[in-house]
Amino acid sequence: MKFGLSQPFPCSYLNNQNEQLLVLMPEEANRYQKYGLLIHAGFRRSGTQIYRPHCAACNACESIRIPVDLFRPSKSQKRVLNKNKDLTISISNQDKPEYYPLYESYVNQRHADGSMYPASREQYSGFIINPWGEGLFIEIHDKNELIGIAVTDYFHDSLSALYTFFKPEEDKRSLGTYAILQQVKLSQSLGCDYLYLGYQIDSSPKMSYKQKFLPHERFSEEKWQLITKKAG
Repeated sequence: MKFGLSQPFPCSYLNNQNEQLLVLMPEEANRYQKYGLLIHAGFRRSGTQIYRPHCAACNACESIRIPVDLFRPSKSQKRVLNKNKDLTISISNQDKPEYYPLYESYVNQRHADGSMYPASREQYSGFIINPWGEGLFIEIHDKNELIGIAVTDYFHDSLSALYTFFKPEEDKRSLGTYAILQQVKLSQSLGCDYLYLGYQIDSSPKMSYKQKFLPHERFSEEKWQLITKKAG
């Protein structure tokens, strides 16, 4: 496989720091199969780009995954499940027209200070859609209303949670946590070993929710290490 190194650019999570990415070159064939291998080495995708942080002076980003057979929901996570007993789940393997308006509303209302603002259809497609992989769209319904979507990549031995977006007015339901719990359940039903959650940065408040799913594993010093207690 051939890789390139990006130019430094402002870090999205740590103030006053730059980041660099190690990126699988675009001309690489069989990207789906290669991503299935690279995800075990801490890589991630955004649209069709497959990358891993490669910063000269910082190693704060750690890929994090849940070994789904070992996972046990905490008391607070059980409360989230109980609070959302009235919701129903369905799964689609293709994008639908009703997804984008929900994404647009979510990004523009909840992440107006982020790099994805303002949302656009071009940005949505470039980030969410994976033309060479197997994508799943986990739909969250309140009766007949679609209120949330969890976008997930499917491999033979794992799922990778790409992004979750939901109706901003449903904020009190803790749908981000609910979506991960549903992806754990789906991983178990498919016989997968892991659910990948992307990157964890302990000093970033935006990512603090990930370390609450225990036990989990982190990719550090080129190997996966089991974590059984929340940091700090």
